[in-house]
Amino acid sequence: MVATPRAPLWGELRYGGELTRLLASELTRRRRARARPAAGGRPAPVLLIPGFMAGDSSLAMMRYWLERRGHAVMRSGLRANVGCAERTVARLQRRLADFAGRSGTPIVVVGQSRGGALARALAVREPERVGALITLGSPVCAPLAVSSHVLRTVRWVAWLGDRGVPGVFSMGCHEGPCCADFREHLLAPLPASLRAVAVHSRSDAIVDWRACVDPHAEPVEVDSSHCGMSVHPAVYRVLEGVLDRVHVAGA
Repeated sequence: MVATPRAPLWGELRYGGELTRLLASELTRRRRARARPAAGGRPAPVLLIPGFMAGDSSLAMMRYWLERRGHAVMRSGLRANVGCAERTVARLQRRLADFAGRSGTPIVVVGQSRGGALARALAVREPERVGALITLGSPVCAPLAVSSHVLRTVRWVAWLGDRGVPGVFSMGCHEGPCCADFREHLLAPLPASLRAVAVHSRSDAIVDWRACVDPHAEPVEVDSSHCGMSVHPAVYRVLEGVLDRVHVAGA
């Protein structure tokens, strides 16, 4: 059984310093930050999915960086990632299909925390439309391997869902039939042709890092806070390395 995170909660206060280091790094200060796909072509399109209780605005810095590199970026459309996982993935499938159709190429999907779990389900269901998968601190192996503070919040949201509050998940999503397919896809093998990277941090105080090590993805360790993975320079170097290896034909 996966335990709760061992890292102290105060470590999450690093977010401001992580963002400052990113803004001061060559990753964002380059006058020309264009992508350099190894096989030529154009920068790959990217779909961003935020974490639990977060919306698309939480990934604004990453979106800015990607667009500056020349990537077309689609937001998830989530104002707060608290909905039923099955219904949320179904909506994301429709957005992915539209984005891939307009782009004419598979999409790189990046998800933070719970967003990474949703992204993984997308990759299993849409192998022709997902060109690469990157999860950031996503407990795909054990979704409830989180800190006691977060677990209390999860239970509170589920309590609201059990009482019929629209737009939020319920206890049935965790153990009932509504999300059975989603739970299966969290553990299912990923397509052999898919480049998948699971970023994790042993100093993550929100999610147990061991739950983030997807056995079907390449594990990459960084020293980051949980929330700070969306602004950490080491994470952006991982993204840069993956994105520059995704070949998209055309100018």
